[in-house]
Amino acid sequence: MTAFIEAASPHVMNTYGRVPIALARGQGCRVWDVNGKEYLDALGGIAVNTLGHNHPKLVPALQHQLTQLIHTSNYYHVPGQETLAEQLVARSGMQNVFFCNSGLEANEAALKIARKFGNDKGISRAQVVVYEQAFHGRSIATLSATGNPKIHAGFTPLLDDFVRVPKNDIEALKQATEGNTSITAVFLETIQGEGGLHPLRFEYLQQVRQLCDERGWLMMIDEVQTGMGRTGKWFAHQWAGIVPDVMTLAKGLGSGVPVGAVVAGPRAANVLQPGNHGSTFGGNPLAMRAGIETIRIMEEDNLLQNAATVGAHLKAALQAAFAGEAGVKEVRGQGLMIGVELAKPCGVLVQRAADAGLLVSVTSESVVRLVPPLILSTAEADAIVALLAPLVKAFLAE
Repeated sequence: MTAFIEAASPHVMNTYGRVPIALARGQGCRVWDVNGKEYLDALGGIAVNTLGHNHPKLVPALQHQLTQLIHTSNYYHVPGQETLAEQLVARSGMQNVFFCNSGLEANEAALKIARKFGNDKGISRAQVVVYEQAFHGRSIATLSATGNPKIHAGFTPLLDDFVRVPKNDIEALKQATEGNTSITAVFLETIQGEGGLHPLRFEYLQQVRQLCDERGWLMMIDEVQTGMGRTGKWFAHQWAGIVPDVMTLAKGLGSGVPVGAVVAGPRAANVLQPGNHGSTFGGNPLAMRAGIETIRIMEEDNLLQNAATVGAHLKAALQAAFAGEAGVKEVRGQGLMIGVELAKPCGVLVQRAADAGLLVSVTSESVVRLVPPLILSTAEADAIVALLAPLVKAFLAE
């Protein structure tokens, strides 16, 4: 590997605006680039590396699985699917699971469930309610469900099977769907990750659950970024005391090994039948082992509580650091999913933070996003604040 990354390779498709860093290894919440520079990882692979890097319990388990089976295909039973599905069902209160490889694939499958759910009831053109500022993926269907005109550009015409509404406004949802007999589902994120770390209020989630029950719709929740303990509960909607009909997972489920899942409750559990949907790689033995071990280690190491406790500490420390700073609009989030919204676009902070030895991202143009591994300590949380706060203040003073 080259000792310094200065520009993108001409042989890799130019689809990312990359920071000129090549990471070589990691340990816990720290990573090192090919030049030996150390960084505190407050991005966690974009909420993926649940257990951090080179976890002493995860790595041997995956090494063992590599000596057994990596892939067999879904022509055959995969025992790990049964084990991981049972664990997800037990923690969600739902019924069954379909495994795939990513959040996009999980969300695509959820949309197929919504459409077939409607078709089975005689609805020829099923429609799904989605939200302003939502993000569900970059396939044509999930892109159409996403509420960001900038990523729509160049890919029109989009699918028109969606009704878009503002968040946290139950009356707007009722008005937008009044008399529409083609609605089959409401699809939402409990906290809009790519949309700027905007939470949906618990009361609103409860109201949507009630409305879906009244109208016979599916309540589908995208927990790709918020699930797997990120907010301090297994799934973020559990803070509202509700259970969806469909839940999508990915990111943190495999601690870095690609895996996605669609978890279904009774209303949606039998919509898909043999031949309706599938995946070549989905649910392979390696991915299943990663999910099983992630859950085991999270429970052994009490990482739900750690995410809640250290996340509250980090949020409070950020709020204290930016108290009275006019250019900081809000510090918000839950658990180890925190956004710092500034009064102006701040994309330059990604590079400046990296230069200072801190990995973060900026989403929705003006929100610094922090989604570190769930093993983060309070000392590391304080180190994040110590590195980030001066950079933000200097940027706002420009």
